Amino acid sequence: MKRKTIIILALFFSALVLSAEQKPVLRWAADAESGAPFVFQNPRDPTTLIGFEVDIINAIAKEIGYETQFVQNQWDGLIPGIDRGDYDIAINGLEITPEHKQAVNFSIPYYITYQQMVVRAGVDDIKTLDDLKGKKAGTLGATLAEKILREAGGIDVKTYDSEVNSYEDLKNGRLDAVLIDQPVALYYASWNDELQLVGGPIGEVIYGIVMKKGNNELKQKIDKAISKMKNDGSLRQIYDSWNMWNELMAMYFDDHAESRVKPNNFTDFLAIQGIEMTTSDYIKRYISFLPMLGEAAVMTVLLSVVSMIVAIILGLLLALIRIYAPRPIAKLVSLFIEIIRGTPLLIQLFFIFYALPSIGIKFNPMTAAIIGLGLNYAAYEAELYRAGLMAVPRGQMEAAISLGMSRIQALRHIIVPQAVRIVVPPVTNDFIALLKDSSLVSVITMVELTKVYGQLASTYYDYVGIGILVAIIYLLIGLPFVKLSKIVEKRFASGGLKSH
Repeated sequence: MKRKTIIILALFFSALVLSAEQKPVLRWAADAESGAPFVFQNPRDPTTLIGFEVDIINAIAKEIGYETQFVQNQWDGLIPGIDRGDYDIAINGLEITPEHKQAVNFSIPYYITYQQMVVRAGVDDIKTLDDLKGKKAGTLGATLAEKILREAGGIDVKTYDSEVNSYEDLKNGRLDAVLIDQPVALYYASWNDELQLVGGPIGEVIYGIVMKKGNNELKQKIDKAISKMKNDGSLRQIYDSWNMWNELMAMYFDDHAESRVKPNNFTDFLAIQGIEMTTSDYIKRYISFLPMLGEAAVMTVLLSVVSMIVAIILGLLLALIRIYAPRPIAKLVSLFIEIIRGTPLLIQLFFIFYALPSIGIKFNPMTAAIIGLGLNYAAYEAELYRAGLMAVPRGQMEAAISLGMSRIQALRHIIVPQAVRIVVPPVTNDFIALLKDSSLVSVITMVELTKVYGQLASTYYDYVGIGILVAIIYLLIGLPFVKLSKIVEKRFASGGLKSH
């Protein structure tokens, strides 16, 4: 008895110790596709994230006694995700602007920089904004750089979701210049022989960590941590290691001393860009991507299959209601179908994931993705089923009823099986389309195959090789379903699947 009591007490005190040691979790969000030097996949180990903002978050979390948990989200969805409560903070070169401050809380600034213009190597007639009049300039959408270019007037402004794409278009002659934050230009253009940085600093960009309005306790903790790191020099060490110290930061920190920290992270990044790759090296690199791509492929298949099941069942139901329900109900269903078919899937996903929580309806990312894809494709399946049902001669319904069947029995055993047989080929084609459209769910924090492709490609600047690899995976995913659809078609055509 005494021994049992000792064991119970030991377990009790062990539980107390473990609970005392457990730290609260700080959920932070960024877009890993945003690239260097913010948050990006480590080129030496793509399963881990690195970047100066990763270092800052880890340092802040350590300072305030939190563990960290990363949440992937599309860059333009970071602030809406704060409102949903999907994470506690967001950090990804988010600019402190009056418009943003109306929607969310910002920490005190953690970094100040400027806009840097980049042109093709050898171009010497573009150095200022005035020189861009009548020319094409690219930048990231919804940024201060876009605002500066548009306010300058007379510039054909092209916006991008990825800075890598803007620089690629610049190299390929589709743009005359790119205007983006200086750290981006430093990491994406300064080392490239085909590009050159021109002109002086333009504007002032102030980055802050985003939190939900009213979360003042967390804001105070983070502000205090940033201030402490600013004063003790640890924040500057992070910037020096990434070669990101500039005159604006020197004035903000009131620190004009020479750096005592080598820019190891920056030089390591440049070293990776300068590595000459052999065919064997590329093969090894692509093989190392397979676990990440495989996991994303499983998510893509799961999402597509479940969404298609929802679409098929709901589509058939909508078609039956539209044809056989009383006129007012049929009109409502018809209106629903036309609204869904007449609006982009991307808008529908945004509405389901970001707008509905404002009226108290909140779904997790996976559920929202299934609902969005399922509803969208259900509208198209409904029209296919309607065509199939209308193709069945009316006399068959009348004959079934005259034989004593109810309308529901006639539909179940006579009409619907024939309609399904007619629509099998287009329905299977729609599944292949849905498989590809599943790439859109990355806007609501889902990480599927296309999103992983973007993250890897922006890290290694390899859109061709990785793109071919991902295309092959999509092809391999789709082929079994194509084969299955042909088998089902043959069975239906031969009457192998009986209606009862």
